[in-house]
Amino acid sequence: MRQQFARPIIELLEVWMEKTYPSVLPKSDIGKAIAYAYSSWGRMKNYLNDGCLKIDNNLVENAIRPIALSRKNFLFAGNHQAAENTAVICSLLTTCKAAGTNPREWLIDVLDKMPYLQQSGSETASKELLPNNWGLNQILTNL
Repeated sequence: MRQQFARPIIELLEVWMEKTYPSVLPKSDIGKAIAYAYSSWGRMKNYLNDGCLKIDNNLVENAIRPIALSRKNFLFAGNHQAAENTAVICSLLTTCKAAGTNPREWLIDVLDKMPYLQQSGSETASKELLPNNWGLNQILTNL
């Protein structure tokens, strides 16, 4: 489908950019847009050759939006360490969402187990509690 429908459009757009760019001012909005698109054009055309690649980055944008929106709030977290801790928690909760793990259940379980992990110093156990591994461990435990 990409070869049949998308490739002709991509090729026409490339020809249009090459033809149009010399006739616009480089610092104009369209000049900047063409320069930006054309500089990445080789990488963007990879979309045509691999069906696993998406044409946009909406999934990544949606995943990082809460952190981007919270960035200003981190400035008033009290100190640098508090801001770092907040960013780590936000990252872990976003990972829960991406892994399909209930963040509340995950956080309650992990906070209950943290004192024992710190005493044992087990790095393997810590990895098992990461959101993407935790859901699988819960399923295996309940079998």
